Amino acid sequence: MSRKKKHNENHIDESWLLPYSDLLTLLVALFIVLFAMSEIDSEKYNQLSTVFQEEFSGGASFMEESNAPNESTVDIPEDEEEHEKPEDPKQVSKEDEELEELETIQEHINSYIKEEDLEEVFDTKLTDEGLLLTILNDISFDSGSAEVKERGQRLAKDVSELLYTDPPHQIVVSGHADDRPVYNAEFASNWELSVMRAINFMGLILENDQLDPGKFSAKGYGEHQPIVPNNSEANRAKNRRVEVLILPNYDITTNE
Repeated sequence: MSRKKKHNENHIDESWLLPYSDLLTLLVALFIVLFAMSEIDSEKYNQLSTVFQEEFSGGASFMEESNAPNESTVDIPEDEEEHEKPEDPKQVSKEDEELEELETIQEHINSYIKEEDLEEVFDTKLTDEGLLLTILNDISFDSGSAEVKERGQRLAKDVSELLYTDPPHQIVVSGHADDRPVYNAEFASNWELSVMRAINFMGLILENDQLDPGKFSAKGYGEHQPIVPNNSEANRAKNRRVEVLILPNYDITTNE
């Protein structure tokens, strides 16, 4: 009994080794996680998943249940997804219809220009904004004046008939001036001169009762949008002009 008791006293309790080994395992797993997070790719991710699955038994690894990176999967930003959406056939069709209608109006106006031999004073052009009708030369205005000349008044009446459409379109009348400074009591600058040219010409157009005044607007550009250099009397006469912009009823920027 004495010898047995002595043997028990010399035996060391090793029960603390079990929690110690678990702690070391967790520390190793934590180190692997931190290392993998520093530069993660699909290969390291798979290795990390395998380590955790081996260390923690009892079913599928929690890493497998998460959204693991996949080399074959590419996230597309929302704006790119919207950009790659196919065009709505209805929207394309509506835009084509408006373009065809503007082309028809242009053909009608061009026929009038040819019949009246007005190629030197009238010009039409399809732009990104709509159908632009330009009235050139000093047929409408004298230099420094916003009063529409007699021949310009007849042109305004003819233009008013050409602008009638069903359904009606928005119409923007813009005035322009040459580069000569204005020196009179009526206008302080070419800005005011160009705006009044647009307003006066628009007023003559709206004498046509078939047109809706609510569809019209006027603006002036002064001398800042010349179509030719202001280096001769003939060119200044061309820059002294009004323009009539026929807008499409379908706005491609808003799809309305």
